[in-house]
Amino acid sequence: MALINDILIIMTVALLTFSTRLFPFLLFGKKQKTPPMLCYLGNILPSSIIAILIIYCLKGINFSHFYAFGPQLTGIIIVSVLHIWKRNNLFSIGVGTVCYMLLLRI
Repeated sequence: MALINDILIIMTVALLTFSTRLFPFLLFGKKQKTPPMLCYLGNILPSSIIAILIIYCLKGINFSHFYAFGPQLTGIIIVSVLHIWKRNNLFSIGVGTVCYMLLLRI
């Protein structure tokens, strides 16, 4: 019975994910121009979301010793520089996360 439930859950999630991806194409179509407000949000939201994530991740930092906040600060600097340089969210966040995890282990 668990296998059937798992399959139904996966099919439901796949259908809902597909329909959310399909909705903008149905709404705007191929010939209709994208509204300026959506273009503005598409330009401003990625940077805003990264800033919110950084603030959320830094809310509990202990600034008493450098080794307590050094990895976080280094990770932020690496992500920021890579994002400004490459303009690739996945690359900058991925490399920053790997560097942060390595610094935690050193």
